[in-house]
Amino acid sequence: MLFRALKGPLSGRLTFPLVCLGVWLLTIELVASIWPFAVDVLPTPWQVAGFMWDEITGNTLAPHNVYQTFWISLQRLGVGMLIAMVVGGVIGLAMGLSKSVNAFFNDWVVAILAMPNLAWALFCSLAFGFGDTGPIIAVVLTGVPYVIINVREGVRNAPSDLYDMARAFGVPRERAIRHVLIPSLMPFLFAAGRYAFALGWKGLVVAEVFGGQDGAGWTIKFWYDAHRAYGVIGYALLFVIFALFFEKFLFDKLSRRIFRWRPEASVAEEAFDQPPVVTTEQQRTPQHG
Repeated sequence: MLFRALKGPLSGRLTFPLVCLGVWLLTIELVASIWPFAVDVLPTPWQVAGFMWDEITGNTLAPHNVYQTFWISLQRLGVGMLIAMVVGGVIGLAMGLSKSVNAFFNDWVVAILAMPNLAWALFCSLAFGFGDTGPIIAVVLTGVPYVIINVREGVRNAPSDLYDMARAFGVPRERAIRHVLIPSLMPFLFAAGRYAFALGWKGLVVAEVFGGQDGAGWTIKFWYDAHRAYGVIGYALLFVIFALFFEKFLFDKLSRRIFRWRPEASVAEEAFDQPPVVTTEQQRTPQHG
């Protein structure tokens, strides 16, 4: 019973932060033994926890509290993700259905995919200045290539037997795309949305650092300029909590609702953990070698 509990997902989720806390404290001791002056710079977990509690309770020295800050960034992220999903979905669908369209866009998609977030953030800051436009465009440019690639591969991996059946019954091409292709693309679209969220969030924060007047990225730069290391790390951990919150209460719930027809992962895990079944004929067959 104890061994099963230790193997469970709950024990892993509880063990990982404890290991990180231990590594954090050990790192502070190690760095302080080599560079004693770094003690005044390196924040302890208790300082960071106190800062995060002050931010959550609204006791902040920043121009906006944590809720206003994340709401500003969330609005930009939502607009950028919507544009990236629509534009990337249309282009990816066209690339998957047409070889000429794929040849036209393929190299440019790869080039945009290879561009780092920092480059897009700097470009958008120079091109659009301070405000909402630059961070939103950075989210779009960061997320759209992943949406395009996922949708294109989804089109290529769509089951051909369904198309054959649709053609056999004389279903028009538009209806086949709407009722056959789009439903088969849902796992790829969902994966594309997760990629766009994760990478678009990073691009947004970097863009706000260089070209923002508010938002999560600008606020972490505010604490950096104030030489408050506990503020920088505290806001970084708030980013993590924010991402985990969205993953748990948005993407997981949507995934369970959209993909109710799929077997749960635990079923496959239990089947994999079971010992192999040996038939009577296999028992009678002598093993050589």
